[in-house]
Formats: sequence, structure tokens, C-alpha cells
Amino acid sequence: MTKTIPAYQRIKQAILDNIHAGKWQAGKAISTEMALAAEFGVSRMTVNRALKELSAERVLERRQGSGTFVAQQQFNHTFVEVRNIAQDLKSANRDYQAKVMSKRVITADMLDDELRRKFAIEATDASTDLKNTDNTVSNHKASVLYEVKIVHFADGQPIQFEERWVDAKKVPKFIEQDFSVVNTSDYLIAKSPLERGSYTIRALAAPDEIATALQIAPQSPTLVLCRQTYSAGQVLTFVKMWHAGDRYQFSGEL
Repeated sequence: MTKTIPAYQRIKQAILDNIHAGKWQAGKAISTEMALAAEFGVSRMTVNRALKELSAERVLERRQGSGTFVAQQQFNHTFVEVRNIAQDLKSANRDYQAKVMSKRVITADMLDDELRRKFAIEATDASTDLKNTDNTVSNHKASVLYEVKIVHFADGQPIQFEERWVDAKKVPKFIEQDFSVVNTSDYLIAKSPLERGSYTIRALAAPDEIATALQIAPQSPTLVLCRQTYSAGQVLTFVKMWHAGDRYQFSGEL
């Protein structure tokens, strides 16, 4: 049985979709509470809850006597600095290469519990006859996420295995990029600037797929950085970056 999505959540999603689609741009007013209530067939109290939550998430700005506006947020590299391995290796004067292992469309019926939770996606019944062959993909009405798997090399040696999932609606052209040339993080920042993020770093034994990609023995120690970044109040991308434990270290200055 499909879980019914509360009306205020549907209104929030519709507002976010309009912002990401460019209908309502930063600094511009959105529809009034009365107009939204009429559009969705709900009370103004329900609309007010949606607007209040989006304001708390810094997506909207409510101005007394003027209306509700898309927040003027100047997101850039200095607000959320997302470094990537290409930058690190090039800065260290090491030869860098990337090899795309696979990329595919993820539909609602393919989601596991971790991805549903990360992207706050409700369980739905979605049927599709989408086929992937030779790592080729196409846009599809049931598309929910895009998935790419990339091996990053330093001086010819595999040093990182990247597993990344991206909200397909927010960055529809993502899957069409050649990520042996274009860096995933750089592309996402350019297309949908980030407002915040969170990450964890764990030591894990390498599963077979990871071990093969990194050319290490199965169950060898790896450092895994998991990161999720947000744009306009929602998760834009979730990534797992596996590093061969004896070839990579995280460092910085305090």
C-alpha cells in the first residue's frame, strides 16, 4: 500500500520543484498563500506550515506585508568547500585520470532503504521497462536518481572508488556527462550550488567489487568517506568514496 503524502509536504515539494526549474528565482516572490491554498485545495493553515518549514530551512524568506520570496542565498565554493580528489592530486603534481565503470538510472522500485532515507523518498509502486546496455542510459519519466561509479587513478594506480547518487529531477543532464573528463563535484556545484553538507569517515573492509576496482585483496582495509550535500533545503547528492587504506590519507590544518 502506498503511503499518502501529507498535503503540506506536497506543497513544499511543488515549491522546491518550481525553484529548481527556474520558475521562481532567487529574490523573486512566489504565489500568495491564498493562491497556493486554492491551487492545492487546502486551507491557508496547511500552506502556512509548508512556507514556515521552507523558511526555517532558508529556502524562502517571508517579509511582513510584502509576501514570500525565494531566499537570496549566495552559495559558492567559499560557503561550502567541496574538495575532490582531482584537485588534490593535481595540486600534488601527480598524474590524474578517471575511468567511468558504470552509470545508470535508478527508478523508484529499485531504491534500497539507505537511498530512500537519504533522499527522503516515499515508497511508491513504479513500473518501468527501462533497459541499460553497454552503460548507456536515457531519461525516463520514472527516473528518481542517477548513479555513477568511477575509479580515480594517481600515477596509473587506482586510489579512489566513487559511488555517487544524484537527484535526477534537480540535475537532469547529469547522467549525460563524460565523467572521465568532467569532475562530478565540479559539475554539480556549477549546475546547482550547494548550501550545506555533512560527512562521515569510516574504516571498512573492502567488499569484492571495491577490492577489484582498487586492485587490492578482498577485505583489505579502506577509508570510506560518505558525504551528502544539500541545495534549496534538499539532498542533491549522496556519495561514497572508497580509498585504499595504504595509499591515501586525509589531512588538513586546524
